[in-house]
Amino acid sequence: MNLSYDVPSPLDYFANLVQSDANFALFEAAVSLAQDEYPELDVQTVLGEVDHLLERLRRRLPADAGQLHKLRILNHFFFQDLRFGGNVNNYYDPDNSFVHTLLRTRRGIPISLGLLWMELAQGLGLSVRGVGFPGHFMVKINLPLGQAVIDPMTGQSLSREQLAERLEPFRQQDESLEDMDVPLGLYLQSAPPRDIIARMLRNLKEIYRTQEDWPRMLAVMERLIVLLPEAWAEYRDRGLAHAEMGNTEQALADLECYLVNTDDLVDVNAIADRVDELRRDEG
Repeated sequence: MNLSYDVPSPLDYFANLVQSDANFALFEAAVSLAQDEYPELDVQTVLGEVDHLLERLRRRLPADAGQLHKLRILNHFFFQDLRFGGNVNNYYDPDNSFVHTLLRTRRGIPISLGLLWMELAQGLGLSVRGVGFPGHFMVKINLPLGQAVIDPMTGQSLSREQLAERLEPFRQQDESLEDMDVPLGLYLQSAPPRDIIARMLRNLKEIYRTQEDWPRMLAVMERLIVLLPEAWAEYRDRGLAHAEMGNTEQALADLECYLVNTDDLVDVNAIADRVDELRRDEG
């Protein structure tokens, strides 16, 4: 008797990890993003490597270590001993978003570094959260004397003045915020796990779009739509990627889905024109 087991596709595996907000497997989902580029990647092996780092870290902690002591030992281990840091020389390399590559090269971007740092911090019993700060993912930690916001590229704890300074260019770019006094705290709220994975995927999406690498962008779009099934702009962008690849039927389905559901009136005429163009080409 032959027993056969259906191995889930990378997309099915990802869908299972992000299905429920209550049981959202944030770090495992982040690791799994690399499976489109590295199909042979064993996610459980990567998780095991991180567990090994955590064991090394725990051995450095005295039994009575408090929160601040744990944070100092974590930051020394992560940034000084292991020398994790930002890949400033090749910031837009997709590999910077892939956790298994980060573990090998010790170079990444704020969000990949932040997720790995958070995984280790949580393993030490620290209360940490991701922060979707504009332009630069941050992490924050609850300590006995209050909350600290940390740059995951360096481990530096940032003051309110430093955070406000980093925010200013984004406020100037966004005309809707220019005349508004939006409190800094609004930008320091905890990011839900679903939003963190969406941010990682959109980073990759933008890299591939800039490179006009439509097949890779399409793989990212498939994950984004699994993750955010009512983010209609993602259907538009998937449809445009399909159109670039000559997949007219799929392009039309996605672009028409966008037109039916979107509330954004900025580009509907342009997308409707693109649909007409595709229909003419199809005919």
